[in-house]
Amino acid sequence: MIRETFRMAWTNIVHHKMRSFLTTLGVIIGVASIIALISIVNGATASINAEVSTFGANKLTIQTTTSPLKAGLSQGQLEELNQVDGTRGIAPTLTTQLSVRSADARLDDVTISGRNHIYYQESADVTQGREIKISDVEQETVVAVISPSVARTLFPGQEPVGQSLFLNGLTYQVIGVSDTDSEEIVIPYTTALRTLDIDTVQQVDVFKEESADVATVKRDLSAKMYQFYNEQEDRYTIVSLDEALDSIDQINTMLSLLLTGIASISLIVGGIGIMNMMLVSVTERTTEIGLRKALGARPRAIRLQFLLESILLSLMGGGIGIIVGVGLAYLVSLLIGTTFTISVGTLLLAAGFSMLVGVVFGYAPARKASLLHPIEALRNA
Repeated sequence: MIRETFRMAWTNIVHHKMRSFLTTLGVIIGVASIIALISIVNGATASINAEVSTFGANKLTIQTTTSPLKAGLSQGQLEELNQVDGTRGIAPTLTTQLSVRSADARLDDVTISGRNHIYYQESADVTQGREIKISDVEQETVVAVISPSVARTLFPGQEPVGQSLFLNGLTYQVIGVSDTDSEEIVIPYTTALRTLDIDTVQQVDVFKEESADVATVKRDLSAKMYQFYNEQEDRYTIVSLDEALDSIDQINTMLSLLLTGIASISLIVGGIGIMNMMLVSVTERTTEIGLRKALGARPRAIRLQFLLESILLSLMGGGIGIIVGVGLAYLVSLLIGTTFTISVGTLLLAAGFSMLVGVVFGYAPARKASLLHPIEALRNA
C-alpha cells in the first residue's frame, strides 16, 4: 500500500511540474539561506580564529596602568612571573616613538619597541639576518631589528643588515629585518630600559605550556599581580587569547542561531505555500477522493497520500535548497576570502527543517481530504 501511495503522490507532483516548482520555491530559499548563512558565519569565524592564533596561541597578556605609587613591573617582578608554574617564557614589551636616522636619511616618529628573545621564538620572525638573542638581552647590546619599510627609507638600494642607525644618541647595528608590515624598530628591552629613560615594563606576554590549564595559570599570575600592586586589582588586566577564541565561538553560536531563526521565516512562508497548494489539490481532486472512498479506501490511506505528497514537495525543495546553499556559500567564501566550511550538522538541520515543514503544513490538507464523505464528494464533483 505504501508503494502505491507513494506512486500516486509522485505522479500528481510530476503532472503539475510548474505548480510544484513554484510551491517548493519558498522551501528552496529557506533551506539555501540557512546553509549559506551558517556556513559563511562558520567560515568567517574559522578565519578569525586562525588569524588570532597567529598572534600566539597559549598566550596571556598582562597590561598595567601607571599610578602615583607604581609605574609598572620591575626586572625582579618579571622574573617572578616567569617562575609561575605552567609558563614557558615571558616577553616584556616597551614602546615609544622617536626619530631615527642613518648616514643618508632620517625618519621621524618611528615606533621603537623593546623586546626579548622569547618574542621571536613565539610570535615573530625575521626575513634577513638574525633575531634578538638571549645574549643581547643579558648584555644589553645596542642592536636592532628593523621592519622592511624602515629598511627602504633609511638604506635605499642597500643591504640593511650590518648597517648602522642612530637612535637617541647611540649607534645601533642592524642585525635583521623583520617580517612585519608596520614601521617599527625592535631593540633588546633591557637596552631600552637603560637608554630610553624607561624604568619599568607595563606590558608582558606570558606563554604557557601546552599541557597547562589556562585558567590555573591566569589565577596564579593574578595572585602575583595582586601582590605586586598592593591588592589594587584595577591597576592591571590579564587577557588570554584562548578566552578570546572561546568568546568568538560563543558569538558564532549565537549569531548562527539568530540567522537560522531569520532564515526559518522563509521556510515558514514556503510551508504556507505548500499548504495552500495542497488545499487547492484537495478541492480539485474531490471526485478522485470520493471514488477511492466509495471503493473502500480508508481515511488513513487518503490522509497518508496527501501527507506524503506534501513531504515529497518539501524534501524536493530541501534538496535543491541544499545544492543552492552550498554553492552560494562557496562563492561568498571566495569573494570575501574566508574559509569554506560545510558541516554535516548544518546539512542535517536544513533537511530536518524541510521535512518538518512538509509534515506540519501538509497535515491539515491531508486531514481535510481524509474527512470528506464519499457521497458528498461525488455530489460536489
